[in-house]
Amino acid sequence: MDVHVLGVHVRFHSDSAALLNVAAMAYAGLPPHVLPVTPPDLLVELRLGPARVLPPGHEPPPVNLQSGAGFLCGVMDACNYAVLFPEQHRALVVASPDMLERPYHLRYELIEFSVFTLATRALGLAPLHGACVGWQGRGALVMGDSGAGKSTLALHSLLRGMDFLSEDAVFVHPESGLATGVANYLHVQRDALHFIDDAGQRRWIEQSPTIHRRSGVEKYEVDLRDGRGRLAQEPLELACVVFVSRQPAENPQDLVRPVPAGELLPRLLAEQPYAASQLGWDAFVQTVERRGAYELRRGRHPSDSVDALLQLLG
Repeated sequence: MDVHVLGVHVRFHSDSAALLNVAAMAYAGLPPHVLPVTPPDLLVELRLGPARVLPPGHEPPPVNLQSGAGFLCGVMDACNYAVLFPEQHRALVVASPDMLERPYHLRYELIEFSVFTLATRALGLAPLHGACVGWQGRGALVMGDSGAGKSTLALHSLLRGMDFLSEDAVFVHPESGLATGVANYLHVQRDALHFIDDAGQRRWIEQSPTIHRRSGVEKYEVDLRDGRGRLAQEPLELACVVFVSRQPAENPQDLVRPVPAGELLPRLLAEQPYAASQLGWDAFVQTVERRGAYELRRGRHPSDSVDALLQLLG
């Protein structure tokens, strides 16, 4: 199976149709993004390994990372792991048959981990934890602690017709300031539906499967590739970074404040410890310093926050 994702061509190879189907759940039907670099092709081999049975209701062990001798390895257990060779632009993902019944963990923690890591290294991207939505080609990179409201803001931005790039992982080409991502799913908790007045939109979300995060949080996993939202058809030009705050605004008309220059770097380091250890971090910080960073406090309704984003992108 061949896909174009994060500005790079990825070929999945496997003798298991079921494993290829899990990869298709992640990457089929996405807009092809092109970045201002000439990337190598990536090859990911998917292999069905020995059988292993977890007790009913048990989730797989968390992934542990190991690296050395030119490779990177993410290991759940002896039957489920990913081995990456970044210099060769290749990866091997091995999964036991019972993991096919846990496609979220298989997709997110082994397959997507492999693709994201290889693409980041090959293209020199800054890998960031956050959401990104846009308007007329300009994007806002949304950061914030877990539970701060990033997914809710991304959902309401999508429902208002903004371009959706990603809800969880954003990859920025530091020199150009172009942001790319995988616009496949949006994960939202049930309480996010309280602010949706349209019954059809609520049904669309409520009919989606649910996933269970390792934190214990249950969320709807809403597939965005059915045409109900605007997926970003090309990378978005990063216009600003927005730190979402749980704190309500004292004045509902004044949700946004610029982040002072002296606060920006400490906030970025606190939000993005992994990205700060990667090549390209310094160039990314310089890009943010030029384009601006803001704190967005909570309004009375998520649509107020969307209005604030549109003003920043206008």
